[in-house]
Amino acid sequence: MNLNLNNKYALVCGSTAGIGKATAISLASEGVKVTLIARNEEKLKAVLAGLPHPENHDYIVADFSNPVQLKTKVTEYIAKNHGFHILVNNTGGPKGGPVFSADLSEFENAFTQHLKCNHVLAQAVVPFMKEAEYGRIISIISTSVKQPLDGLGVSNTIRGAVANWSKTLANELGSFGITVNNVLPGATGTERLSEIIKNKSAKAGNSEEEAANAMKQAVPAKRFAKPEELAYAVTFLASECASYINGINLPVDGGRTKSL
Repeated sequence: MNLNLNNKYALVCGSTAGIGKATAISLASEGVKVTLIARNEEKLKAVLAGLPHPENHDYIVADFSNPVQLKTKVTEYIAKNHGFHILVNNTGGPKGGPVFSADLSEFENAFTQHLKCNHVLAQAVVPFMKEAEYGRIISIISTSVKQPLDGLGVSNTIRGAVANWSKTLANELGSFGITVNNVLPGATGTERLSEIIKNKSAKAGNSEEEAANAMKQAVPAKRFAKPEELAYAVTFLASECASYINGINLPVDGGRTKSL
């Protein structure tokens, strides 16, 4: 299968670690010219150096707690360099805890970093996508949009908002050759998962290994995903082969989600 991604341009958010980094590597391996974006410049430089043909790629330093500044930086970059055929929205999840005890600031911060930033980035990249008659907006969110997860109250709430934003955008942009889809990771071997395991261990009073094994037992595959496995799904959705897939929530979770 030829994904026909050579010489496409992609903006990959949160690309210094985990799923974002794996996605940047996967896209670059298919010939995509990748622009990394995150807040830590040293980490961005390190990831850039490790991409296939690093001279073909670039990075933007931006903080997702400030959507106005983020939009300005990306808009200025596009004006000076090039637009993007592919946008991968990916931001670290909110801290865990029951929804009832969450402070209002937790909702506000998560809404800013996820929905607001996704929105300003879409507004920045869509004009080029329309002109190219090719666009892929892919948001990496969570299986909680299908089945809320215990102990992740704020995340469940905000991820649901992002999923509905994406579906609405898919309906509005489909006629321009632009697709908008969500990839829903299950338990994936990232720093975020390590934090969740640590919290579960402390709450249950058992070891982190025991907490991790209990989580694996809830997955039919009986293991956690590798970040690369999520990246492959993103790369396919970014390709010409997925041109008629639009407005979906794709779980990549080893079968953990019980709903259809």
